[in-house]
Amino acid sequence: MKKIYVIVSMSVFCFSSCKKDGKTEADNAKVADSIKTEEAIAERPLDSAAQEKAWIAYGTPGTPHKMMADENGTWKCDMTFWMEPNGKPQKASSTAVIKMILGGRYQESSYKGMMMGQSFEGKSTLAYNNASKEYTTTFIDNMGTGMLVAIGKYDEKSKSIEFKGDMINPLNGKKTPYRELYTFVDATTRKMEMFEVKKGEEFKSMEILMKKQ
Repeated sequence: MKKIYVIVSMSVFCFSSCKKDGKTEADNAKVADSIKTEEAIAERPLDSAAQEKAWIAYGTPGTPHKMMADENGTWKCDMTFWMEPNGKPQKASSTAVIKMILGGRYQESSYKGMMMGQSFEGKSTLAYNNASKEYTTTFIDNMGTGMLVAIGKYDEKSKSIEFKGDMINPLNGKKTPYRELYTFVDATTRKMEMFEVKKGEEFKSMEILMKKQ
């Protein structure tokens, strides 16, 4: 639609100019054809060699994937939850088994433990997109039917990834933003903090301290 609008607009402009400089409809047609040709050149796709190179770069694990692979193994997770700002903290624990999948391109974490007196199971994935230079994390568990999805970038200075996403509030069915901060404390320690918004105020709703076993 945008191309049609541009061509029509230029044709009108050229027609108006023709009345002043004596150009014919044939001349106008040549101008329109020229515009179409220039647009076609601008939209010309990459050649096959360039496309192949781009796809190889996109699909080849790199340094970020090596960082993810360094977490392979079993982790003890001490979890703390807050239901509201300045609320009373609740404690829980779980074990996470982390491994790389699909040729070292993605990380999969499986969690098992007890939470609020119930057996808890969860699964998360982590991906690094070579094209967008961003991380994407997902999480599902046996206590709900939704999936958390968030996107973030690694900050070298703070050694952390800040993820941002939306979650569905099961009380009203509406989307609410959340933020996750994943910090590489040291070689065997990770800290995950989750922040939610309630009544317009952001507060920490969860903290997980992970120690590699």
